[in-house]
Order: sequence, then C-alpha cells, then structure tokens
Amino acid sequence: MKEHTYSVTVNWVGNTGKGTTDYTSYQRDFDIKADSKITIAGSADPAFRGDASRWNPEDLLVASLSACHKLWYLHLCAVNDVNVLEYVDRSLGRMSEGDNQSKGHFTQVTLRPRIVVASGADIDLAMRLHEQAHHECFIANSVNFPVVCEAVIEHQR
Repeated sequence: MKEHTYSVTVNWVGNTGKGTTDYTSYQRDFDIKADSKITIAGSADPAFRGDASRWNPEDLLVASLSACHKLWYLHLCAVNDVNVLEYVDRSLGRMSEGDNQSKGHFTQVTLRPRIVVASGADIDLAMRLHEQAHHECFIANSVNFPVVCEAVIEHQR
C-alpha cells in the first residue's frame, strides 16, 4: 500500500495584542501555507466572528470534496473516451451546529457539477462515471456524512 503525506502550516494571525483574554479579544484569522504554494487566507465562518472575505474551514471542506470528485471524474472520462470540455461545480454543504447533546457537524454535501461534453459523447456513460468518481474520491471516502452528486451534462453546442 502506498502512503502519502501532506504537510501544511496553519499560522494564527489574529492576535490583536491581547491574546485570547476573552471571546471577543481576538480575531479568528489564520494563514495556510505549504511549501512554495500560494498562501490561503483563512478565518472562521462569519457566524463565529470570522472574516467573510477569508476562506473558512467549512468552505475548504466543501471545496476539497468538489475538487477531489472533479479530478477523479475527469480522469475517468479521459480513460473512457468521454471528452469533457467544461466542468463547473457549485457545491453546497449543510452543517448543523448541534444542540446540548451533540456537537456541530456536516449533514450533507451536494455536488452540483454542470458539464459540457463534446458532440457525440456518450452522456449516459458520462453520468455513470460520477458514481465511480464518488467511490474513488479520497476525500469522500474520509467523511462520515453523505456526499450527493446532482450532475447536469449536455453536449457542446
């Protein structure tokens, strides 16, 4: 079995000079860095006192699921002679904050890719490949909530 490692640095940049003396004394901002890659500016969701202009962990989880599915899907299309010309996914994640008995958690992520394939491509096969992509996706295999795919596929005009 192959094993891969991923090393990232998450650096909190939200100390306003008081540290975490109380819940409102600090910003939730952080930077995500990895090797020579572009830095990702992160924060908490605005509902939790975060900066709406920065990526939050919930956004990143939904984006990771979407990107992983897309990468597997494009691979499967390439090896099955389905020529994909466009792929745009406007995914939606649902999270419940929980109550006194349970912690917050994601309840579902819905992938909603809109795909354009070349004229003459087998749209039925293209649709079936989404199920295979879902089963291959490393991120989807790592979460404990449903990941649903509601793809729309059309031929190039």
